[in-house]
Amino acid sequence: MTRKITLTDHEETLRQLLLDVSNYIGTQDGCIRPQLRFTGGWVRDKLLGVESKDIDIGIDSMTGFKFGTLMKQYLDDPARRTQYGEDVVGRLAQIVANPEKSKHLETVTTKVLGLDIDLVNLRKETYDEDSRNPTMEFGTPEEDALRRDSTVNALFYNLETSEVEDLTKQGLEDLELKIIRTPLSPYQTFKDDPLRILRCIRFASKLGYNIEPEAEKSMRNKSIKVTLRAKISRERVGIEIEKMLKGPRPRYALSLIDRLGLYDTVFTDPGQERSSVMDTTHWAQAYNELYTIERAEISGCPYPGALQTIKNLLILNDHETYLSWLLCALTPWAKIGDPAKQKKGAKKNLPMAAVIAREGLKTENKALNVIKDAATHYTEITASKDALFFGEPSSVIVPMKRKQEALSREALGMAIRKWGGNWRSATLFAMLVEIMGTEDSVGCQEIEEQYAGWLMHIKSLDLMNAYTFKPVVDGVQLMQAFDRPSGKWIVGALNIVMEWQLRNPGKTAIEEAIGEVKVRWKELGLD
Repeated sequence: MTRKITLTDHEETLRQLLLDVSNYIGTQDGCIRPQLRFTGGWVRDKLLGVESKDIDIGIDSMTGFKFGTLMKQYLDDPARRTQYGEDVVGRLAQIVANPEKSKHLETVTTKVLGLDIDLVNLRKETYDEDSRNPTMEFGTPEEDALRRDSTVNALFYNLETSEVEDLTKQGLEDLELKIIRTPLSPYQTFKDDPLRILRCIRFASKLGYNIEPEAEKSMRNKSIKVTLRAKISRERVGIEIEKMLKGPRPRYALSLIDRLGLYDTVFTDPGQERSSVMDTTHWAQAYNELYTIERAEISGCPYPGALQTIKNLLILNDHETYLSWLLCALTPWAKIGDPAKQKKGAKKNLPMAAVIAREGLKTENKALNVIKDAATHYTEITASKDALFFGEPSSVIVPMKRKQEALSREALGMAIRKWGGNWRSATLFAMLVEIMGTEDSVGCQEIEEQYAGWLMHIKSLDLMNAYTFKPVVDGVQLMQAFDRPSGKWIVGALNIVMEWQLRNPGKTAIEEAIGEVKVRWKELGLD
């Protein structure tokens, strides 16, 4: 690994611009020429040979907003602007000082030469025991480096000298050793801000690094875990988890949470006390299985046929990959009853997996709906799959007034319509929950082959998108045909039409569809 950074043309132009601005500021009344550094993740990534367009710029003698304002003032001269190119600096987005949220010093974000930059002063932090929000003050480069979550994120690039600065004395070595280590005592680091536990796990999983043993020991500390659960904003927890699951090694992230005994701390509803610790004994089987599914097309993967089928039919893009890992993270909650109080006005209780996502991770609504649907329908999906291999009764799958074969096109089509557009994610959830109950690899393989066979059966019936099918008649046509006003009967009649369509793919005659409703009129409970 190199210890010298080579700048791209744009980065070199940015460096020269910033130094010119620094010199300009030094000529202004009452201003000291600031020393500038590229900081944090950009430095780490460049040393690892990874290009980044996000750059944090540390300033030693003024706020980021003041520097940004003076930079725009410097570039108001047309001759200077031409030197660096038109539209060199975008609109400054100020973060105003906010003592209540401990943003005591103004920072600014903007785009320069196509690069996203954050202008921020070097700082030191002082923590109050009752809050993770620190009091921030201007700090030295050493103080700024030591306040960071890990040594590999505490490296600086000095714009004046073009040299990498390792002010913790361990960052460069830890990059080579592939270790996540806190600059200061891990116990004090995590006690001051327990969110750093999740940040360290995220960077360990992002980089594929090990966490230093003393840091792991402090992560397991009961009092620190209590503080993480109770005092850290659940929005911030959710953001860290989302970044882990969207990163390159989500299985590693979950395995660290598992091994460090953090499941109850992270995947929890902080507003509800639990009398027992969540049993995650078999959780590893779920996240290891999903990892194997993701690798299904890689040479040497065991049982590739079934796994490729599952992957190709259930995980279609990067977003669905993220949703798969989010669902996997919540599998231990699948069979837990719902003792939680629901929000006032809620039509019905959410499954606990959805409660944890909503309250513990502040998951956005679209993903929350996927979790709710998966946790609601996974038992019916398991029953439908079992019907293919063990002959389970169809009434378990979808309650209907007519007796049907569980695996008929009609029954499966109506079931998928009930499960809705998220049924593929719900199927993966059902499979992972079932995998957690297996004892060995043979049992896992059997479950994989069962779900693959069930999915291929659905595909052979052209039902993968059954939830999007439209009835050939609508409510208005039904009211006209039967000379009746609108009412609940319309829903039942439309279901009869859809069942007829599913039994007779390709038929679209409105008269035949209405005729089916007439034949089954008594099922609607009308005269």
